[in-house]
Amino acid sequence: MIYKLLKSGKQEGFEKGEKMPISSIGAALGVICIAAGITATALTHYPAPALVASAIGLYLMFAIRVADQWEKVAVLRLGRYIGLRGPGMFHIIPIVDSLSRFVDQRVRVASVKAESALTRDTVPVNVDAIVFWVVWNAEKSILEVEDFIGAITLSAQTALRESIGRHHLAQMITERETLGQELQRILDEKTNPWGITVQSVEIRDVSIPHELEDAMSRQAQAERERQARIILGQAETEIADNFSKAALTYQDNPVALHLRAMNMLYEAIKERGSMVIVPSSAVETMGLGGMLATSALAGNRPVEGRL
Repeated sequence: MIYKLLKSGKQEGFEKGEKMPISSIGAALGVICIAAGITATALTHYPAPALVASAIGLYLMFAIRVADQWEKVAVLRLGRYIGLRGPGMFHIIPIVDSLSRFVDQRVRVASVKAESALTRDTVPVNVDAIVFWVVWNAEKSILEVEDFIGAITLSAQTALRESIGRHHLAQMITERETLGQELQRILDEKTNPWGITVQSVEIRDVSIPHELEDAMSRQAQAERERQARIILGQAETEIADNFSKAALTYQDNPVALHLRAMNMLYEAIKERGSMVIVPSSAVETMGLGGMLATSALAGNRPVEGRL
């Protein structure tokens, strides 16, 4: 089974038992040798140069291999591991040697998704995450696990579902970074024996059903109203406490009470056209009757003079 398609004149990897690929450099050397043999045969009229050059050319086609800068590959000689090759050009013995698939040692990304997973408070959620991982030991990744790419993807999905079940919905929405760090630690412990390191896990999206979104919106609105009522009640309590303290102060100092009452009355009537209703008990207590009468007479005298 072919793992990867032919790219830039070279196939990147095949399973054991498949036909070995031909590199661009090996193909070029093989063509040159065959062309030189045919030319020599044409000049000498002997078939031997063409046969020898053709054999050498075919050998070079399958023996010369090239690995890119970020790749490594394991060489198996008669089924036994003999070492890693790459990056660059290397040589194998056709038929005797076989290659594992080429291992990319750059940072790679795997996208995982958990659908309809239940949180700790039994809320179904859909979670999308991305896993950044890198192969730090190509030998282990080739010899210890059959398909490390599929293993990482399945392990990430399983760990994501387990982590969702241990957290409440509010934690998953507000503490995505913490959830990603927990997943990274779990996956790294599992993949390190394979020669793979999980660098980070990022939670891209946490979605819930629309019906539940409406219910949560109503719940949040009710919670805000409750908080507003609590704050209003606390304000009323503080005002009552201040009034109680002021009453104790005015109880022992009637002059201060009269001054405060007069100030309040002045603040109420200083606006033109305003009308204030004062209880008779307050008028008698503060002695405002005579003062108001005097103010009224003073206001009427200029009128009488004009008459």
